[in-house]
Amino acid sequence: MHRNAQVLFFLIAFFLSSFSAFAKNVTVLSWNIQHFGRTKSLETLEFIAKTVQDYDIIAIQEVVGKTGGVEAVQKLVGILKTWDSEANWSYAISPITSGNPHESERYAYIWKAAELQRVGEVFLYQKRANEIVREPYFASFVSEKDTFTLVNFHAVPKFKNPESEIKYFKFMPDEFPNMNLIFLGDFNTPQSNNVFNPLKKMGYLPALINQKTTVRMQCKNGDCLASEYDNIFYPSKKIKKIRSGVIHYYKEYPDEKTARSKVSDHIPVYLEFSFK
Repeated sequence: MHRNAQVLFFLIAFFLSSFSAFAKNVTVLSWNIQHFGRTKSLETLEFIAKTVQDYDIIAIQEVVGKTGGVEAVQKLVGILKTWDSEANWSYAISPITSGNPHESERYAYIWKAAELQRVGEVFLYQKRANEIVREPYFASFVSEKDTFTLVNFHAVPKFKNPESEIKYFKFMPDEFPNMNLIFLGDFNTPQSNNVFNPLKKMGYLPALINQKTTVRMQCKNGDCLASEYDNIFYPSKKIKKIRSGVIHYYKEYPDEKTARSKVSDHIPVYLEFSFK
């Protein structure tokens, strides 16, 4: 009986470890696509689709509010559906943010509904709309049995003190205690800034460290990136980072100026994770 119990124990352990090894990871990509609206040609939209098609969820910042932003997202989704109908691509587009009209934008999420189920409301964070010009956009998803919530954000430019907006993020985990929040987007602030310390003390870690994400007009001594602005902060107590990185999309164009004018002055950042 003792030997039989040992065999059973090892079989169970093997089964559990095998199940864990094959449990699905989630891949999230975040991209500030500059002036994402009617100025993006079909060729550019196809290039963007090619860049993002392998990820489960795409979070987009800087969707133009009043000049074709919604249509640009819909066209991008249409391309993705044509290329991969089995993924069952779906999307959500935010209302126009309620701050300064000259800085108002939309956000968007695009995801593979065959892999993930969206649950609950998708909403702009209204509680501090007076303090945050482009209020974050929340969306919750289920992967197998685990739920997580993305907080999509585009901060005000550096010269307008984005820290004055980011400082409010430390309150959100308590305001939404039942959500596994993942903060992502263009913070216009490097992750080393002290404004992120409260989040870090709560266990929210940056997916990227010392990684520049904005494209220069022209490379300098081989350095084509300027500022460390885009990132993904994940709850390390609940989520395990598998890998993270950036996509140097601009290398597909003749020069940086052309890449910026056709696509964006930011590169995509991504995180692959599993649940603990």
